[in-house]
Amino acid sequence: MVRYSRKLVTATAALATVGLLATACSSGGSEPAATSSAAASGSSSTAPTGSGVPSSLVGMHIEGAEAGAWASAPFGALRLWDNGTAWSQIELEPGVYKWDNLEGILENAQAKGMTDILMVLGTTPEWNAKKVGPDDYPQPGAASAPKDLKAWDAWVTEVATRYKGRITAYQIWNEANLKNFWNGTPEEMAELTKRAYDIIKAIDPAALVVAASPSTRLTGPFDKFFPAYLDALAAKDWPIDVVAIHTYPAADGDPAARGAIIKLVQDYLTAAGAPDLPLWDTELNYGLAGPGDLPKQEITGAKAAGWVVRTYIDDLRYGVERSYWYIWTQKPYDLLGIQAYPGSDAEQGFFALENWVFGSSFDGCTDTAGAVTCNFSKDGTSWVVAWAENGDAPYTAPAGTKLVCDPLANCQESQEGAQITLTEIPVRLYLQ
Repeated sequence: MVRYSRKLVTATAALATVGLLATACSSGGSEPAATSSAAASGSSSTAPTGSGVPSSLVGMHIEGAEAGAWASAPFGALRLWDNGTAWSQIELEPGVYKWDNLEGILENAQAKGMTDILMVLGTTPEWNAKKVGPDDYPQPGAASAPKDLKAWDAWVTEVATRYKGRITAYQIWNEANLKNFWNGTPEEMAELTKRAYDIIKAIDPAALVVAASPSTRLTGPFDKFFPAYLDALAAKDWPIDVVAIHTYPAADGDPAARGAIIKLVQDYLTAAGAPDLPLWDTELNYGLAGPGDLPKQEITGAKAAGWVVRTYIDDLRYGVERSYWYIWTQKPYDLLGIQAYPGSDAEQGFFALENWVFGSSFDGCTDTAGAVTCNFSKDGTSWVVAWAENGDAPYTAPAGTKLVCDPLANCQESQEGAQITLTEIPVRLYLQ
């Protein structure tokens, strides 16, 4: 299905407009490819990846994946959360395991060819909770530190042994700076991390251990938990393979606000003397209500598709190895500002990423007076993805420009030297 929207590129008289070109944009359809290499203008770019951008840049949560549901949008990594696969949902009694949901989601993933699986090991079963709170998620007691650490060890051992080679990464906990997810201390979380790391590496050395993910949305709890957790991990000689965060901006936040969050996290890592570890954003979306009285935002149309594209190109730009979108559903989910379901605008953003980014060489970004330009190349062709960081920004089309397309595959012919007004919605400039 091709979706059309208002023009996202406003050109001056210098832009040669010969009409909208219909192109395929759904169900894996691709836009026209550039035909030869050309260099984009600009300076102060980030370092290139050196090889093709992997599809694992885009991670996903999938509602109902344990029962056979799957995303129609392209993605390369799956996180298990809100699928009934947490500790408290599997070990219902000491030593008694209910593996149905975990087996179901892994069988579904295998059938779909998905091999990059991240499992969240928390949460605490009520029978092993020090403190049982009615608001604990996903059930009372789940936010507690375990009263018996040997039970944690036994749980991690059981999972790592049973799923060696099938689960490729284990995350210690979800949003451990929020009381409804974790009411223990940062030091206790570091102890769980260290114990899990030692067990997993002894059983399945190839599996990655991902740190507990703090939510950056509430600055108070984040500032209190994250540096203390980092210090506690440092004292244990960094028993992790990956650092994790959750970057939901405030309800009125946009991808630029998310970029500021990423930079803040990186500053904390530098201050803690953290080693050079991959950074994963293991949960994100936009427009959720709050903090405080900020109302939820409905983000739709080309804006939704464009923010999806910007999110993942920003990951390349800022050095985030992957991000897991929350959440693919089969129908709208009222909590979220950007909906991702079959036929949604966000779905088109993921298809644009497949066409614009996957398998290409990322050749760096520049930000000149608010005009962000990111350069890609593949198989002797090159292109630029450009947008205004905030508001509008003027931009001169680089040498070789032939075509300009938005994330919904609305395209216009263009030419070198055309004066283009960029907006917050990214466009791809095909170069010849």
